[in-house]
Amino acid sequence: MRILQLFLLALTWSAAFGSAQDFPLAPAQECRPRAGLPNFFAKATTAGAEVKIAYLGGSITAQPGWRPKTLAHFQKTFPTAKFSEINAAIGGTGSDLGVFRLKQDVLDAKPDLLFVEFAVNDGLAAPEQIFRCMEGIVRQTWRALPQCDIAFVYTITEQLAPPLLEGKFPRAASAMEKVAEHYGIPTIHMCMEVARLAKAGKLVWKAPLPKTPEEEAKLGDQFVFAPDSVHPHVETGHELYLQAVARSLPIIREASKASGPHKLGTPFIATNYEHAKLLPINAATLTKDFALLDAKTDAFGKRWANRMTSLHKGSQPGATLTFKFAGARCSIYDIIGPDCGQVIVTVDDQPPRTVPRFDSYCTYHRLATLGLGTELPDTIHTVKIEVHPEQPDKAKILATRNNTMDKPERYHGTAFYPGAILLVGELVK
Repeated sequence: MRILQLFLLALTWSAAFGSAQDFPLAPAQECRPRAGLPNFFAKATTAGAEVKIAYLGGSITAQPGWRPKTLAHFQKTFPTAKFSEINAAIGGTGSDLGVFRLKQDVLDAKPDLLFVEFAVNDGLAAPEQIFRCMEGIVRQTWRALPQCDIAFVYTITEQLAPPLLEGKFPRAASAMEKVAEHYGIPTIHMCMEVARLAKAGKLVWKAPLPKTPEEEAKLGDQFVFAPDSVHPHVETGHELYLQAVARSLPIIREASKASGPHKLGTPFIATNYEHAKLLPINAATLTKDFALLDAKTDAFGKRWANRMTSLHKGSQPGATLTFKFAGARCSIYDIIGPDCGQVIVTVDDQPPRTVPRFDSYCTYHRLATLGLGTELPDTIHTVKIEVHPEQPDKAKILATRNNTMDKPERYHGTAFYPGAILLVGELVK
């Protein structure tokens, strides 16, 4: 549940909002219903209908919190329909990955309603990048499933909260509001009550839940939000999130008029990632040193099969993958962890650069991205990625966060686990 808590806890108010004055912050409002969710409500009130709700987000959505709580709320509110979920949450990831994995993780399952939650993990992203990704999510969805309704939901952390305490959305949510307004998408900020309690001095951002009457008495009228100021306690912070959604639904339903397919008009930003795609890594050329981790026969491959259908492992120095593409943005979707090393990346005629596939949180394996270029010239680019022969100083890297090697043998290796190419553009033979 706390994957890449690193990124969130490392945020500082000045870093996240130092340039906020350059971007207009939206007035804080719990719900902006806009054009509502007409197709969702029409289907939810149809007896016997099967309604699929997709949740695309980060670790806050991955928790057993607001996601299953709202699903249960929908079932209780609309008892004649049958609700199911598409859990497309990956901890520590933002809209810059969500826009690429949307088809595979969400749209192929054909949801009726899509919740998008990236305001925390996009906390340091530039507004223009948020525009590209969030609009790409909207336009991909409505191009593939024009009947699918969309809602943006916003979460918070202690370090991202100061603007909200002053009546303004943080920068990421403010940027998302621009896209939502352009497309008439309803938005719910699930943290207005959190902000009210914090401003009144009644919220404890970071503490364990009280376990004894004495601990409860010591808290008095204070409300414990989360164990880490980021991921809410299921029993407390996530309940506030649920209540915000429950309060907003009648407002959104009132604004929902005639149902029908959503139409794609003029884009909000011409460079949006409507055509972002995820391609299996075997679309590249891999040397024989790479091995396919088949989910049917390999335990590690099976572990990631719902996200990567073509996961490979290269661990021998010199193992290489190459490909060409025409486009403006490209990354590799991979896995990093204890046995990973570093790779040598060469794009076009630029000098080779060494990129670690190991960081101070690599006491476990997790999904990650290896950036190859953003907003590149829209020409043909050549990519070469080679497994570096040397391991990084893993003990030193772990020590930066007071982590240590529990079992040194787990950390031995120079593995590279590519699973897919994330591309805005086209592969070139």
